[in-house]
Amino acid sequence: MATRAPGLVEQHPATGVVPTGSAPAERLPTTGPRTIPTWVWALPPVAVLAVVFLYPLALVVQESLAPGAYADVLASASFREALVTTVWLAVASTAGCLVLGFVLAVVIAFVPFPGGKAVSKFIDVFLSFPSFLITLALLFLYGTVGMANGLWTDVTGDTTGPFQFLTTPWGVLLAEITYFTPFVMRPLLAAFSQMETAQLEVASSLGARPLRIVRQVILPEALPALAAGGSLVLVMCLNEFGIVLFTGAKGVTTLPMLVYGKAILESDYAAACVVAVVNVALSVGLYVLYRGVSRRAGA
Repeated sequence: MATRAPGLVEQHPATGVVPTGSAPAERLPTTGPRTIPTWVWALPPVAVLAVVFLYPLALVVQESLAPGAYADVLASASFREALVTTVWLAVASTAGCLVLGFVLAVVIAFVPFPGGKAVSKFIDVFLSFPSFLITLALLFLYGTVGMANGLWTDVTGDTTGPFQFLTTPWGVLLAEITYFTPFVMRPLLAAFSQMETAQLEVASSLGARPLRIVRQVILPEALPALAAGGSLVLVMCLNEFGIVLFTGAKGVTTLPMLVYGKAILESDYAAACVVAVVNVALSVGLYVLYRGVSRRAGA
């Protein structure tokens, strides 16, 4: 019978593991690096938001709570007129942007023509333009001394041209539709780029005409993008100031223009803050309404 020399251990032939003959040592618990709570990371952006946005907004609300400020402003005819003008301009501009933006997006996405990609890229650049730049371009074209009126007076010999609409509500409406239409087109083009062209080919092979394809195939796919772009345009039109100011439409007073007039021209800061609070409440209310409709529609 073979004996094993003291101090020697036998190696297992299959695994090659050398048994030690003693129980394995217990592992000491290791402590990893301490993790910072999630709420700590939220403190810096919340602090910046509070200083930059919430604190000034609180000051505006506090100023608007002056005795009798709300009663005086809400009872004034100028406020009611500005509220009606703001709402109808925003709604009409949004409707025009939705119709024009949908038509242009369909043409760019589904109608091949030279320079289509360049036009699509230009829309992205157009979104960065300030609103007053578009208004100035319209003034150069259709203003009192613009190119169109100048050409008319040169040809006919009249002292004034026929294009005087730019200083009316219709001029403001034209400027807002011109400026905000790309904000509707951008989400539409993104939605159309993800759309399966096989649906269009099948509908066309079954004899469907282009208008029917647009109505029954393209439009249902575009509804979420239309809702997103339309809500954005509606809120932006409610708060638009530069277009109304640069068109020189003296008879058009919106809520932002009323804030400007009360604060800068009349130095009535309490009334200006009341109008500003109403404008903010209107914008937030429309945004909440949009979110509720979008959730019900599954957008």
